[in-house]
Amino acid sequence: LMIVPLFLCQQRNMKRNGSRSCVTRKTRFGSRERDWLKGDTQRGCVCLYGGTVDPQPPASGPQASSTPQTDLQLVLCSTNTTVEELCAQRDGQGLYVQLHGDLVRRLDSSERPLQMVYDYLASMGYTDPVRVQQEAANSDLSCLIRFYSERPVNADQQERTLLKGVFSVRKGKTQLHKWAERQVILCGTCLIVASVKDSLTGKMHILPLVGGKVEEVKRRQHCLMFSSAGSQAQTYFVNFDTLADYQRWHRQASKVVSQTVSLVDLSCYSLETVPEYLFYSQDITHLNLRHNFMSLQGPGGLLNLPRFSQLKSLNLSHNRLGVFPECVCEILTLTELNLSCNSLHTVPGQIGNLQSLQTLSLDGNHLSSLPEELGGLFQLNSLGLSFNNFSHIPAVLERLSAVDKLAMAGNRVESLELCTLVRMSHLKIIDLRLNRLRWVKSENLEAVNQVTQLDLRDNCLDSLDLSSVCNLETLHCQRNQLGTLTLGGFTLRMLHASSNRLTTVNIYPVPNQLTHMDLSQNLLEYLPDWVCDCRKIEMLDVTHNLLSELPSRLLNSLSLRKLLTGNNRLQRVPDLLDHVPLEALDLQHNKLAELPESLFYKALNLKYLNVSANALESIPPSSQSEESLSTLQEFYLTGNNLNENCGAVLVGHQNLRILHIAYNQLLSFPASKLSKLELLEELNLSGNKLKTIPSTVSSCKRLHTLIAHSNHITVFPEILNLPEIKLVDLSCNELTEIQLPDSLPPTLQELDLTGNSSLMLEHKTLNLFSHITTLKLDQKSTTTAADSLSSSSPWNHGYSEMSGQRNKLCVSVLAVDRFGDSVEACYGIFDGDRNEEVPRLLQCTMGDVLCEELQHSSIDSVYMCNTFLTSHRKLGMAGQKLGASALLCYIHRETSDPGGNFCLTVANVGTCQAVLCRNGRPVPLSKVYSLENCTEEMERVKLSKAIITEDNKVSGVTCCSRLLGCSYLSPWVLPKPWVHTEPLCSQDEFLILGNRALFERVSYQEAVCTVQAVQDPRAAAKKLCSLAQSYGCKDNIGAVVVSLHIGEDSCTCDPLVSTTESRGPPPATVPATVTPGPSDPVNLSSSSGIVTEFSSETSASEMGSEAGSTASDEHPSSGPVSRPERRCSLHPATTLCLFQRQPSCATFSSNQSDNGLDSDDEAPLEGVISNGSKLEVEVDIHCCAFQLRSGAPDSPKELDFEKRGSDYPNGKMRRQNSVVVSATNGCLLAVCGREIADLKKSPSTSSLFGKKLSNGSVVAPEDSHNLIEVALEAPKKKSGYFTAPAQQDPEDQLIVPPSLEQEVREQLRGQSPLVSDKNKPDLKWDTSRV
Repeated sequence: LMIVPLFLCQQRNMKRNGSRSCVTRKTRFGSRERDWLKGDTQRGCVCLYGGTVDPQPPASGPQASSTPQTDLQLVLCSTNTTVEELCAQRDGQGLYVQLHGDLVRRLDSSERPLQMVYDYLASMGYTDPVRVQQEAANSDLSCLIRFYSERPVNADQQERTLLKGVFSVRKGKTQLHKWAERQVILCGTCLIVASVKDSLTGKMHILPLVGGKVEEVKRRQHCLMFSSAGSQAQTYFVNFDTLADYQRWHRQASKVVSQTVSLVDLSCYSLETVPEYLFYSQDITHLNLRHNFMSLQGPGGLLNLPRFSQLKSLNLSHNRLGVFPECVCEILTLTELNLSCNSLHTVPGQIGNLQSLQTLSLDGNHLSSLPEELGGLFQLNSLGLSFNNFSHIPAVLERLSAVDKLAMAGNRVESLELCTLVRMSHLKIIDLRLNRLRWVKSENLEAVNQVTQLDLRDNCLDSLDLSSVCNLETLHCQRNQLGTLTLGGFTLRMLHASSNRLTTVNIYPVPNQLTHMDLSQNLLEYLPDWVCDCRKIEMLDVTHNLLSELPSRLLNSLSLRKLLTGNNRLQRVPDLLDHVPLEALDLQHNKLAELPESLFYKALNLKYLNVSANALESIPPSSQSEESLSTLQEFYLTGNNLNENCGAVLVGHQNLRILHIAYNQLLSFPASKLSKLELLEELNLSGNKLKTIPSTVSSCKRLHTLIAHSNHITVFPEILNLPEIKLVDLSCNELTEIQLPDSLPPTLQELDLTGNSSLMLEHKTLNLFSHITTLKLDQKSTTTAADSLSSSSPWNHGYSEMSGQRNKLCVSVLAVDRFGDSVEACYGIFDGDRNEEVPRLLQCTMGDVLCEELQHSSIDSVYMCNTFLTSHRKLGMAGQKLGASALLCYIHRETSDPGGNFCLTVANVGTCQAVLCRNGRPVPLSKVYSLENCTEEMERVKLSKAIITEDNKVSGVTCCSRLLGCSYLSPWVLPKPWVHTEPLCSQDEFLILGNRALFERVSYQEAVCTVQAVQDPRAAAKKLCSLAQSYGCKDNIGAVVVSLHIGEDSCTCDPLVSTTESRGPPPATVPATVTPGPSDPVNLSSSSGIVTEFSSETSASEMGSEAGSTASDEHPSSGPVSRPERRCSLHPATTLCLFQRQPSCATFSSNQSDNGLDSDDEAPLEGVISNGSKLEVEVDIHCCAFQLRSGAPDSPKELDFEKRGSDYPNGKMRRQNSVVVSATNGCLLAVCGREIADLKKSPSTSSLFGKKLSNGSVVAPEDSHNLIEVALEAPKKKSGYFTAPAQQDPEDQLIVPPSLEQEVREQLRGQSPLVSDKNKPDLKWDTSRV
């Protein structure tokens, strides 16, 4: 099928989309394009971008928004259309493709662009041909794959590759030579000056710059002096025309002269050939051409590289060569050659010519054999063969006597013959991890004397006998299936054998050189006797075993410094008989009722002690006398049975920096004791029965973290005078008021006061909190019909996020108790590991995307998978280099029976996990996509020739094989999720969502037992995070707990009674039953456990009156309003729902009020911060769906109430479901509640569009449905964010296609009682704009 000769070459109206450089048109297709796509999924279109757009524009700021618009050609073609045909139709020279905003490659004439897009989408996870066709036609896809009609110009790349121009030049330092106009070139390591102006035909003067000097000439403007190194140094003066040229040349030349070797780095430049001028730099010894597309032919092709006469090191990795470039075998001076990741299948015999070669890297190819000629390279000492297709160790290695390391990780070796290693007596280090090893054979008793290090991680070994490897010093055999392990102990220094099935380890003789041993996550019931005899053992890890006792000799070892014995069955710890050098001791998750009496005054070097999750009722004294010599700095006592008497003992540890004593039985903490812990930096007292925190806490001048949630505290502690306080968590207490000092410490970053139902904050108090980055408060709302409906939901949730030791929170949570048009819910958690941008983008968009996908399919695996893939695309440039684990849970009724039972559909990528409690037992619902935990994913990544580093990370970046984002790691890391649907029943109690950090420390069973003991979901989530921290987690932690009440017992329907008009004052908010229209009031509702967070990005002291009126809880108008019939979530009334966004938080701000109040307000608004200039209310909201009644209004007064928007002060109405939301940092703003088109026309929201985040990323809207909007500042118009216009905009017309005209007319006639004539939308049957 040939290309259709249709090109849309006119200048398009572009707008920013998804991220910094993605652009899309307002109108993607016309009727001709749609007709072309119909009927044949092999048809499509390719968007061709011009070459004027820099593929990597500035990251942020005004420069990014000023990126010039480009011509965009929309080319209709088929999957069979080749590049040659496309170029012939448009008289082009060639096409280029760019993946993930990275390198740009010229396409071969036989390649088919549309088929490339289809294949790319299929590799992502799309399976439906129609959906693939639709996605391929979406210009948003350009952030993932983009085609150019000509090579894009990158000024920065040109500058670092080649600088040239005609400038005034003078040779030498004396005045003998005159200034003359000459062509000057800076390329590689040399300055090149032509002998004739504007001509390169004459003699070229070469000035080597490595080790030389480049200096500013102060006597002349924009002049530089270039000097070579050595006693016969030459000098050239170059006078530049402009300051920009001067700075550019000075910057690049300074890099060259500062080098100690003649190195030219041209990596990652999308080069096909090197600049021809580079061959003038004959002093080059190191040339880096990694990550390019080097070709053989051309003046600067690989065939010309032998022209470098002194070249020693050549890096050609990641160049898609396909075949070994034999021309490099002619560079006889080479000592280092890197040809990794080039899809090589064979190595030619000419490799034997490189007699000087010392390092050869062939990793990441398809090699299965090596030529015999390679054995003649006697100077070769390093040979990389990892991640190839070798099934055995190549015999040619026997001749390479200088090679001391066998690097063959990630191959297909199934058996290792130790006799083979005997013949290769020069090999000392063996790396065979990630192979398919099933056995290690030793057919004879011949000793293997030379091997000192052996790495057999991630194989399939069930037994291992290495007793014949006499001089083994280090062994790695983690993550096998070992039941037995036998080693020789003569020289053994380090043993790593975790994650196996070991019941014992046999080592003979006693390994007296052993210093580190890791036997964690095995089946050990006792420690072998030889462990106690090791004289130099310093670190022993036996966590997660079945140990019931510890040998006394072990604890009294004179060499042991770190002992980890957590998660065993220990009932006692042996007494210490003498002073020991122990520094760290982990005893968590055992059955200890007491600790040795002499622990602290015998282990005087002990700095870390974790005894959490035991049954301790007391702790031993710190010393035998009043004077304590304790050096303990970190003490974790969470989850025991300690009471307030332990305070007298803790005071002896005056060097304590971190103290966790959460979830014990403390009724109080002695004030006099707390004052003596002057070095305390972090204190966790959560989950006790404290009614107050002693005022002596003010003596802890270094305290920066106080966590005391889930107590009975009524008085706010005196901690805001502390100079270093950063985080205070007093949630889930009984606070009633807060007494503050005149000023707060500038270090305070987070204050959590949620769960204090009686707490009332004045405006003065809130103003003092204005600088805090994150302030969490309960949202105050009056009970309405909508709230009643929400409170009867068969589920409610709570969540917690903790940042750990990091300065930023990289975990985000999505929670929607009321989702969609029926009884549904949506919950999610997103973990960015070290980035916060991607989790927040997913938090704000993924609910919207799910809503959209539900309109297209009712098959759970389809709509969930497409939700993840679409969210991956919408990350834009933010998702090119950054990524996040994601988990999404969708509670809904069975598709086949809308009125039947509930189902839970779970989808996830990465390491976020979900577990369901059913009958008190955990039911895992997710799949952990990490290389260590998923064998099939490991094999897939290996087959795609990814380089997996020793810490099991893809390219050293991530341990996950599936993520949203990180598209530059495709096809190794994919966004396709695991999808599972679980029917819910009355035995299902709750659902737990958590990130990797949570479930690494808290097992499924412990998590279930923990939540069962706590009634409040928010307190349960808090407890899970606190436990993970006390168990040693230092990373970001996120947890969501969803309490389920599935079953008829939760029915809360009102009995059938006659409806009457309500008497007395009207309800405080507009009823949930409203009529659709541009001026409809919509209520701001949220699910249970919602908090208000104040962001310091936009100061709370700068708030205005619009937010005050929008967030007001008072309605001055009076009049009877009928109370709608209360229905439970199991038997909902028939409703019509408009899908709305599910953002995470909200910010309202303006600059028009001087006191934070509307002119008609008589009292400060609840939940509003103001100090006279700006007001901000940031609400963590997760539900924006509002209901429309299907019947007529109950009374004329109610109808009149719904029609009138001017009964409120200043004509403003509080909308509880239309929200402007911003992320916690205050820079991300989302708009919902009505169509994007209406918002653009509204004077109060028009300024929200086309803005960007302060960090440079943009999440742009679509015309099809509501998406995130971003703004650098809030609108300043006085009309308020959600004040509906008094009259409908003349241009606000509903355009209906002719094919839907009759259907829309029938629907409107059926809904006519809902819409008054005055507020009916203007319908225009117009086909010209469709």
